[in-house]
Amino acid sequence: MRVVIGSDTAGMELKEYIKDYLLEEGYEVVDKSEQASVDFVEATLAVAQDLLKNEDSLGIAIDAYGAGSFMTATKVKGMVSAEVSDERSAFMTREHNNCRLITIGAEITGKDLAKNIVKEFLNASYDGGRHQIRVDMLNKMA
Repeated sequence: MRVVIGSDTAGMELKEYIKDYLLEEGYEVVDKSEQASVDFVEATLAVAQDLLKNEDSLGIAIDAYGAGSFMTATKVKGMVSAEVSDERSAFMTREHNNCRLITIGAEITGKDLAKNIVKEFLNASYDGGRHQIRVDMLNKMA
């Protein structure tokens, strides 16, 4: 699976940790911020725009609190994203909402928890069915 990742300065250390984990697990990793973006907006937009071009990919954006990246991602038409700080939410937002981009706050989420969040997000798959109605509604909004 192809995973697109990016961060601002505050999220860089956690991004590198997650990137190393993904590479160890055999994921194809596309790093949109080899050098930290000064602003979370730039980093998140780079991840989201890549995801729109590559429908089979999933993304992770990391900043200090996760909220800024989340707000940025929600402005991108066709991008369903979620700010997550626990494993269950990461799994369920993928399974029920077809979320393709999660945001994580490096100053809120420790390394082990972040790794578990990413693992659950990537191991989940979209259920479709009754959930598609809401996903269609979300996609019409942006």
